[in-house]
Order: sequence, then structure tokens, then C-alpha cells
Amino acid sequence: MARGFFVTGTDTEVGKTLISTTLVWAWARRGERVAAFKPVASGSRRTPEGLRNEDALRLQAMATVKLPYERVNPHVFEPPIAPHLAAAEVGARIEVAALCEAITSVEAERVLVEGAGGWRVPLNETEDFSDLAAALGLPVILVVAIRLGCINHALLTVESILARGLVLAGWVANRPTPGVARWQGQVESLRQRIPAPCLGVVPPLAVPGPAQVAAHLDLVRINSL
Repeated sequence: MARGFFVTGTDTEVGKTLISTTLVWAWARRGERVAAFKPVASGSRRTPEGLRNEDALRLQAMATVKLPYERVNPHVFEPPIAPHLAAAEVGARIEVAALCEAITSVEAERVLVEGAGGWRVPLNETEDFSDLAAALGLPVILVVAIRLGCINHALLTVESILARGLVLAGWVANRPTPGVARWQGQVESLRQRIPAPCLGVVPPLAVPGPAQVAAHLDLVRINSL
């Protein structure tokens, strides 16, 4: 399989898409053939073309391997709820094997797969996103939103990633909200406890575009992974 990453987060709304689109953008600027996937997405809007998820659309737009929306985001649901619940409401079923086959069949130099919610969000009765990451075998990047409770969430997620025998390529500290008390101490505590490099600390940005975010990531290190 192509080089790349599975991007997960400590929770929903932590900045996974912000980091994912920035990595895809940076690889595209290097002239690489990049495929990007948001295989499962909840919280989508109805359009003349069908349901569309904003995160998946951003990834599709950034990628240089141009895929139809249905390949980028094969499971898209309207309500912003856990995907296995959304799938059950419409009589659909999400299968890790089918998602894995769809992703690995695409020819690219780089592949980025973004999860939904956190690391153990269920996909069906027995499988969750950690199973998809394990099936793909991609190194994992963990996005941590720096706020109250993030240390516990991050360390539990790291434990689970490593327990699956997966490579934790690194983690990114994202500061989506200004004014978080003692944020520097939280980041330092995570640096001391996570057995993988911190790949960047992203501050609150007035314009959180890929170029602005990339300035706060260690792209040299990321590109070497």
C-alpha cells in the first residue's frame, strides 16, 4: 500500500480534518499523487448530487488523485450521530473489509484516511474505527484538542492504538479555543507521556487554512515517516 497515515482524534471536533487537509495539501505541493478518504461521515447536508459531508468535500478537493465523491466518502449520513446508529436508521451496514478494499485499490503515492469522532467509534455491532486502521496497516497520527480533560483522553487513546500493535507515528496538539488555562502545561505533560513525537502545536488561527496550519507542523519529520 502507498505511504500515508490514518488520522484519528481524541474525540469529535478536535481538528482531524484541519490536520488531514493540511497534510494532503502539503504533499500535493510536493507534486505527489495523493488520495484522501473520509470513509464514514455523519452530519451531512442534502445537495442536488445527494448527501455531502463538508470534511469529505475538503479532502476530495485537496487530493491530487481525483476520485468521485462516492469513493472518497462511501458511507455518508445526514444526522450528526454515531455512524453505526445512523447506518441502522437507513438500513445500511458499514463493513471494514469493504472499506479496506475500496481504499487499497486506489493507486497513489500517498494515502490519507481520516476517521470520524474518536478512535473506538463503532462501525457495526462488532467493528470500530480501530479495526479499520488495523486492517489498513497505516501509521496513525493522533490529533489532540488541548482543553480540559485532553490528557486522560489522549493517553487512553494512545494505549489503545499501541495495544492493537499499530505504529503511532506521532501526535498533533491543536488549540482550537483561545484562553485555555495552562495549555502549555498540558502539552508538556503529553510530550512526557506519549511515546511518539509531537508533530506540531497548532494555535488558534484567524484563518485556519492549510498554509497557516502547515507553518506549525513539522512537515520535514512527517514526510520522513
